[in-house]
Amino acid sequence: ALHGSIELPMQVGIVGGTIRSHPTAKAALGMLEVESASHLGEIIAAVGLAQNLGALRALATEGIQRGHMSMHARSVVARVLAGESEEVRQKVYAEVVRSGDVKEEKVL
Repeated sequence: ALHGSIELPMQVGIVGGTIRSHPTAKAALGMLEVESASHLGEIIAAVGLAQNLGALRALATEGIQRGHMSMHARSVVARVLAGESEEVRQKVYAEVVRSGDVKEEKVL
């Protein structure tokens, strides 16, 4: 089992200020089922740990730059070819990654 811990000195709140007037903030707290400010802090810390693990994975496997470019290529292909089938998008994605030229005009 993998165990991790993180300490983040931060103040978070779930009442007042923007929370009361901003519908997106209210919706986010509702979706996360936040019960208290400390609960929100725990969620924030968990996201921080997950990001750190993702960065470590990238460093230990393909590298951050290569991993980022692969993710960017997938995003560009999905956006430009949104109306195409998954099979077409996968073929174009593979070619874009092979070429190393991740530009919208190359996807078309």
